[in-house]
Amino acid sequence: MPDATGGFGHVPVLLDRCFELLRPALTRRDSDGSGAVLLDGTVGAGGHAERFLAELPGLRLIGVDRDPTALDIVRERLSRFGDRLTLVQTRYDGIVDALAESGYGADESVDGMLFDLGVSSMQLDRVERGFSYAQDAPLDMRMDPTSPLTAAEILNTYDEAEIADILRRYGEEKLARRIATHIVRRRAHSPFTTTAELVEVIYQAVPAPARRTGGHPAKRTFQALRIAVNSELDALRDAMPAALDALAVGGRMVVMAYQSLEDRIVKRVFAEATTSSTPSGLPVELPGHAPQFTLLTRGAERAGDAEVQQNPRSAAVRLRAIERVQSKSNAARKGGA
Repeated sequence: MPDATGGFGHVPVLLDRCFELLRPALTRRDSDGSGAVLLDGTVGAGGHAERFLAELPGLRLIGVDRDPTALDIVRERLSRFGDRLTLVQTRYDGIVDALAESGYGADESVDGMLFDLGVSSMQLDRVERGFSYAQDAPLDMRMDPTSPLTAAEILNTYDEAEIADILRRYGEEKLARRIATHIVRRRAHSPFTTTAELVEVIYQAVPAPARRTGGHPAKRTFQALRIAVNSELDALRDAMPAALDALAVGGRMVVMAYQSLEDRIVKRVFAEATTSSTPSGLPVELPGHAPQFTLLTRGAERAGDAEVQQNPRSAAVRLRAIERVQSKSNAARKGGA
C-alpha cells in the first residue's frame, strides 16, 4: 500500500491487530491462506480486505456491505485480486444469504470473520449522504440509498415522544425530550430538509453550559438518527448469532465497535457463547455442555496513542475477538452420549 489510506481517504482501524488475531485461523491449512475463507461483514473502502488478500495469496474473501458506493470503490480498488474476492450487497445480518450466494454453506464453513461497525470515514466524507453534523447536506443518513426511511422523514413525521425515545435509546442523549420538543416546534413552521437546520435547532435546545462539555452538542442526536434510519442495532443483534453459527471449528471472529450500544451487544453475545450450559453448582462439566467458543481478548481492546494521533476515529474503537473451539454437532453428540 503506498500510504495508510491506500489513496481512498480511509485509514483502517487496528489493522495490524486484526491481522494478528485472524491470521492463525486463516493459515491452519496452508501458510498462504489456501483453502481458507474470510468474510468481511463491513468491507467499506476495503482497507482491511486489501491487507488480508495481499499477505495471504491463497485466501478467498467475501466482502459484504449495504452501501453500493462502497462496493464500487472496493471493486475498483481490489480488482487485481480477481476471483479471490466476492462482493455482496446486503446488511451484515444477511451474511447467511451472502455465503450461499458466494457458493458456501452456512454451517461452520468460514474460517474468519471481521466486522468494523458503524459509519465509515468514507461515508462521513461524502457530504451529500448527510451523516456529518459538521457540513450542511440533505437529511438522508441512509447507508443503502435504496432504503425508504431517511432522517428527514423521522424528524418531520414521527411524534415528539417517538423522536425523544430514538434520541434517548440510540444516542443516550440526556436532553432527548428537550431536543424533541424543539424539533416538533420548528417543523410546525417548515419541514426539516438539511443537516444545518437540525444543528441550529439542537443549539437552541441545548443550554450553553451543556454545549461546553461532551463534544459537539449534535453528536448524539446524529448518532441516534443514523442508527434508527439504518436499523443498525437490530441488524447487529441478528448478525452476531448467525455469524457465530457460520464459523468453522478453529475459526475466529473480530468485531470492532465505536459506541457503547454496539459494544454491549457484542459483549453479551460473546459472553453467552463462551459460557458453559452446565447448571451452576455442579462439580463437573456435563458432557455436551462445554462452551463452543473461547474469548481471544480480555475485555475490549483499544487503539494505542500513536494510532489515535494518526487516525482520530480509532479513539472510540472497542475490539473483541472470539474463536470456535467445538462444533455444534460434537456438543450434541456428547450431550446425547
